[in-house]
Amino acid sequence: MSASKVVLNILHVCIVALLIVLIAFGLVQAGTAAYNVGYRIFTEGAVDSAPGQDVVVEVSEGMSARSLGKLLEEKGLVEDAHVFMFQMMLSPYAKKVQPGLYTLNTSQTAEEMLAVMSPSQETEEETEE
Repeated sequence: MSASKVVLNILHVCIVALLIVLIAFGLVQAGTAAYNVGYRIFTEGAVDSAPGQDVVVEVSEGMSARSLGKLLEEKGLVEDAHVFMFQMMLSPYAKKVQPGLYTLNTSQTAEEMLAVMSPSQETEEETEE
């Protein structure tokens, strides 16, 4: 075997090893990022501690989870609109948010805000009587 073939084989092995290391590093980084987002979805707390500040929010008819998240982020009620969107989609309040004017507080969690914006059937029945 000639010296040039040996050098090319060594170079090939080095390039393959480097690619494997880069792919492994990328997978670890992607996994870490996915874990962090998932963790935040299920453990995200309120923006402020009690008593917080009251903020009035108007929810429009047919407003998407993404739009609502952006609105709440702009008003300072949530840290991240994307995290809120996933919290809403995974909550029991998914697709139950009603249009209206709501007073929310920066010391409320996303689930507490969703409960306020999603009146239960019992509450609706009581107001009809």
